[in-house]
Amino acid sequence: MKIVLMGNPNVGKSVIFSRLTGVNVIASNYPGTTVEFTRGTMRFRGEKAELIDLPGAYTLEPTSRAEEVATRMLQEADLVINVVDATNLERNLNLTLHLIERGKPLVVALNMWDDARHRGIKIDNKKLQKLLGVPVIPTVGLTGEGVKELVLSLGRATSREAISRTKEERWSQIGEIIRECQSLTHRHHTLLETVGDFTVKPLTGLPIALVVVYFTFKAIRYMGEGLIGHLFDPLFERFWAPLMMNLSSLLGSSGFLHDVLVGKLISGEIDFVQSFGLLTTGLYVPIAMVLPYVLSFYLVLGILEDLGYLPRLAILVDSLMHKVGLHGFASIPMILGIGCNVPGALATRVLETTRERFIAATLMAIAVPCTAQIAMIIGMLGDQPLYLTAVFGSLFLAWIGLGVLLNKVLKGESPEIFVEISPYRIPYWNTVVKKLWMRVREFLSSAIPMVLLGVLFMNILYSLGIVNWIAVVTAPVITGLLGLPREAVSALIIGFLRKDVAVGMLVPLNLSAGQLVVACVVLAMYFPCVATFVVLIRELGIKGMFKSTLIMLFSALGAGTILNLIF
Repeated sequence: MKIVLMGNPNVGKSVIFSRLTGVNVIASNYPGTTVEFTRGTMRFRGEKAELIDLPGAYTLEPTSRAEEVATRMLQEADLVINVVDATNLERNLNLTLHLIERGKPLVVALNMWDDARHRGIKIDNKKLQKLLGVPVIPTVGLTGEGVKELVLSLGRATSREAISRTKEERWSQIGEIIRECQSLTHRHHTLLETVGDFTVKPLTGLPIALVVVYFTFKAIRYMGEGLIGHLFDPLFERFWAPLMMNLSSLLGSSGFLHDVLVGKLISGEIDFVQSFGLLTTGLYVPIAMVLPYVLSFYLVLGILEDLGYLPRLAILVDSLMHKVGLHGFASIPMILGIGCNVPGALATRVLETTRERFIAATLMAIAVPCTAQIAMIIGMLGDQPLYLTAVFGSLFLAWIGLGVLLNKVLKGESPEIFVEISPYRIPYWNTVVKKLWMRVREFLSSAIPMVLLGVLFMNILYSLGIVNWIAVVTAPVITGLLGLPREAVSALIIGFLRKDVAVGMLVPLNLSAGQLVVACVVLAMYFPCVATFVVLIRELGIKGMFKSTLIMLFSALGAGTILNLIF
């Protein structure tokens, strides 16, 4: 038995889905697309039934990739639960009539029933049920009101003979239904509605957006660093490090197998960042360095999603983002990339087209350094404001310039941003936690194997002397075009693992302020760290990541050469 949840975007489908399913839910992409849907299980007539939360759709006459996927998956459904926003009944009924016309067994969940009452909207659900000819159950997903009745009504799901209507006939019928079933009474704005108005108007919305972004960044950084400092680092240092030292002794403290599994010993000890072994760096990077920020990012993102703030932020910055071939939702990866590029790369999936995801991921990887790298740069150039400004000014100009260039060169257009501004609502924590678990589980299942493969690959290159050969071959470029000493090649290689460590490796080289500017900009632009690289391969595909990498390398080389001429 396959049951699908279908409705317009922002009608509370995910909350209803969370109420109906258990904890074992799976987020998937429809084959051949990046459109995500969620599947779980529920009990129906004493048996296990599959429940699928389809992408939001306004119509079964697709106008977007999400609606195409929803329409195709509807064909496989045995029963449909149409989640309808009671506060926007007229607009939602368009999809309802489409579903009725398809002849599928259907139940309507008239969700946000409490919101409708608070807004002075009165709906006669009994009359609505009679006019539609299918069960209509008022629900409040946030509190669970009506969910039991919804489950019981599935056994009464009815289907009507498939018919075909014109758009005019459909909207004419919707008008008649609204006249008979709905009435409005006067009411005053609520506090959340007043706040909602302020956060979408440019004059007040932009300052509020800056405050929200600042505290979002602070929250992600605070939680991430707290998890690293108080949980993950102590676990690795107190429990895993001794085990690895024992394994190191068993393997003779050196040799190929030792270097692959444990890595190099730094001053006789394991350094989880620099040892570069499968069981040391290979596990430490995704679990202790990246997971805390991913966990924090997804928690904050889930809260902002369910609160209803992200569409407002997207609209505020839409005009600016269009200049570089993106729309307002691309602000999310850029902002979160400042905290850590990994969640920034993951956030590119909120964009609709492959072209937009490619531009956003490439710009973020090139010109948006993570917090740790920013801290190291400030530590070295903080007492020289002119040179510090040169570093971040260069990155900003690179972001603008490359964005404009990619927008002109890459085929396709940036679609207009059609986003429904839903009212602010208090997040349902069960849904927030469930989404957090799904996303973190997906990250761990994909990131850890790829990081281990990356570490293994780098170890093989080291053992074969290929890394040293690269240093010799690239030295003329490093010293000639960039004006840096040959020893800086080591920092560039380490930068593939950890950018802030690579910046720190510049300190013993006694570089001039101008050389530090060149080195810091090149390190930021030339290549993402291994964790971000792994995520970007997943998001862009191997071919897309190859193109993005070429852009990064040539951009870094060009920017470094220009800065070398200036300084």
